[in-house]
Amino acid sequence: MLLKELEGEKVGICVSGGLDSKTVATRLRQYGVDCVCFTADLAQPDEENIEQVREKMAPTGVETHIVDLKTDMADACFLMVRAQAMYDGGYWNTTGIARAVTVRGLLEAMQAEGCTVLAHGATGRGNDQLRFERYTNVLAPDMKVYAPWRDPRMLEQFPGRKQMVSFLREQGIEAEVGPPKRYSTDANLAGLSHEAEDLEDLMTPCTIVDPVMCVWPHDAPEERRTVELRFERGDCVAIDGARLDSLAAMQRANELGGQYGLGLRNALENRIIGTKSRGVYESPGLELLGFGLRAVYQATMDRRSTGLFHSMSRLVAEQIYDGRLFDPGARAALAGIEVLARHATGTVRVGMYRGNMYFEGLSGCAASLYNPADASMEASDGLNPVSSQGYVEVQAVEAWAIAKAGQTKDNPDDFDKF
Repeated sequence: MLLKELEGEKVGICVSGGLDSKTVATRLRQYGVDCVCFTADLAQPDEENIEQVREKMAPTGVETHIVDLKTDMADACFLMVRAQAMYDGGYWNTTGIARAVTVRGLLEAMQAEGCTVLAHGATGRGNDQLRFERYTNVLAPDMKVYAPWRDPRMLEQFPGRKQMVSFLREQGIEAEVGPPKRYSTDANLAGLSHEAEDLEDLMTPCTIVDPVMCVWPHDAPEERRTVELRFERGDCVAIDGARLDSLAAMQRANELGGQYGLGLRNALENRIIGTKSRGVYESPGLELLGFGLRAVYQATMDRRSTGLFHSMSRLVAEQIYDGRLFDPGARAALAGIEVLARHATGTVRVGMYRGNMYFEGLSGCAASLYNPADASMEASDGLNPVSSQGYVEVQAVEAWAIAKAGQTKDNPDDFDKF
């Protein structure tokens, strides 16, 4: 969709209050487009007062609506923890899940205002353009999408930040490029992703990032700290004995995990469009809660359920990354995970020390499949070791058949290496 095609449409612009947002809103208003700005309150840790976004956008002359999606974001974090949905390189995909929450929440607000087009400021080289548009296509197929940074006319007028600043100043709007930044940041309740600028050089250490939620492990406290996490049906409902809703639990988990340097990851990830991108990620709360829930899952899932869970977990992680969380495949996998999580109730004690976590204990887990007597290497009233003799002999039949048929001797060298 091009700028000239917006005539007669009402456009809802997704904004953050930055230079790009102000440029797009001002340019559309100047062109005579009927537009309204929308921003999502996702409990961004780098945004002290979300109302400042409205203040930043006010000089553009376009009204800005702030949509409170903090609880939605917290519930989405719980979904990721329940699914153990970590992406390429083993990091929590904080930006990907936020786009699902943002688009769903802002679409509802935009439609209430009579908007017929959603405009986003994602670059034409990244993942977010696909996420914004796919979620819009799936959730509101009649809603059109305008991407200014894929519009040749906009790119010609604004090839860089200096041109944006000059344009805004011509309109009487103060704008500054600011000092050079070493990387860019996207933040929400789930965590922060840092990328671009100096981080594009693989010889740049990840420690150039100044964490917002976390500290680097070498700056964490010397002493070890134990935290108690209570899970019910896969959701954290209490921390250190205090009952909490999803939002409060995530905020507390972020605070605790951040103090001890949990959840800092460097990843060279595979983007949707086929390129690779380097990022440094912070997700202390997800890391802490995810570790705790894994301990409960290990106690309550049998071997085949665990294998199925891992397959569904990977699928959900990829669907979140690809902007397909609301597709049937993702919903089916989440429904399956929900079945397995029904038994994930228990209290886990986790030790934290300088970026590391230690399992310290599991209690109150009625659905645990673990029976120490059956697994003990000492004398016990559990499984009788003698009864395993028949099982071993049954297993041997197949092994002997394979060996006698010569199927293990196709290449004698195979036994000399691994």
